[in-house]
Amino acid sequence: MTVKRLVFLQLVLLAGLGSAYFVPSHGKLQPIGVIMELPDSIGQWYGTPQKITKAELEQLAADTSFARSLYTDAFGDQIVTSIVLAGEDPDNSIHRPERCLPAQGWTILDSRTIAINNPALPGGKLEVTRLRDEQKIQDNRGETHAIYNLNYYWFVGYNHVTPSHIDRTVIDIRDRITKGYNQRWAYITVSSTVTEGLTKFGRSEAETDQMLQAFIRELFPRIVRPSVLTGTATEQLSSPQP
Repeated sequence: MTVKRLVFLQLVLLAGLGSAYFVPSHGKLQPIGVIMELPDSIGQWYGTPQKITKAELEQLAADTSFARSLYTDAFGDQIVTSIVLAGEDPDNSIHRPERCLPAQGWTILDSRTIAINNPALPGGKLEVTRLRDEQKIQDNRGETHAIYNLNYYWFVGYNHVTPSHIDRTVIDIRDRITKGYNQRWAYITVSSTVTEGLTKFGRSEAETDQMLQAFIRELFPRIVRPSVLTGTATEQLSSPQP
């Protein structure tokens, strides 16, 4: 992070905190930047719509929208893809995996930001957060086994994309204060279990990463609208908006 950007983020956060009572809670809504309908197929993958759990519907704001599909291929691989679209209050609509996964019995072992290259996308890359998770289960003989999962996620506004919850919050505060509008953020997750050792010919962690990144390259252009600018939040925060 550059000194210039750090100072900028600090100023925006200070302005947001100092103006908490003046931030519009119901500003005008921007058009959404995502398409709330996952494709039936993506390359070699075929999707089956999944039901949203009762717990999710009860925990999140009533105006939250969802889309979720389980994608499978001819080899039996599976990828779960979800889009959660916030309503007027993103704080009650968007729960990051760092909050949800531990409640589901997963331990987050590693979190990092990675860039997925794709010349077909504006800017040539998509930055996402990558989580590596572990869950320990017992078999019918009482023996404990570890299951590993990879989870990629990122946020999409009307014309912003960021892998960072902090940057999303900064952008949201800035827009509410200076422009009086709510970007109505969407939160996208793509995840798969590392099947090495679990199934015959299972995929290693590296192979699972390759599979997920190839899937995201094909998925991303099909679920975002033309208003979305692909790139880092750094570029978007420091450059003029259209």
